[in-house]
Amino acid sequence: MKQQSKTGWQRNLVTSGPSIFLGLTLLASGTGKALIFGELPGELEFIDVLLGPFYTPTTVYLIFYCLPWAEIALGALLLLGVFPRIAAALCLPLTIGFMASNSYALSRGIEQFSTCAHCFGKWEILFGAMSPLQALCFDIVLFSLALIILLFHPTGVLHSRPWFIKSRKEEPK
Repeated sequence: MKQQSKTGWQRNLVTSGPSIFLGLTLLASGTGKALIFGELPGELEFIDVLLGPFYTPTTVYLIFYCLPWAEIALGALLLLGVFPRIAAALCLPLTIGFMASNSYALSRGIEQFSTCAHCFGKWEILFGAMSPLQALCFDIVLFSLALIILLFHPTGVLHSRPWFIKSRKEEPK
């Protein structure tokens, strides 16, 4: 019994750092994009070149209106520890999409896309932008962190941290 609790403690320690880092990154990225909310024309140009024939009103709606809120929700879930494995599993396709867009930007050449297409939105304007190569490396790190959370989190899939859900005290009989 002691060995199992010790292992759970160690696995919790190993996954808490990635959960916090990935959660803060997604929260910052989502809030930065939500703050600008379609103000930057360069983002439209990048998406038009990236998606080409798939550039429809539905994809524009999903990218501009749903993506920031999905990032905020996933970041908050990871930071709060609510369903961390599900949140990490949902981060995988998100980071794969980011890696694909940055890989495409690199393949098109640095001259055409010298910075990441507003990866962090308003925060990028304040703190500086990353190049597509830097953003790709950062996305690979985020993908790895999501895999660590998904594979090594010590609890079940539908588990939340004990402090989030109020425990019931048993009534005396």
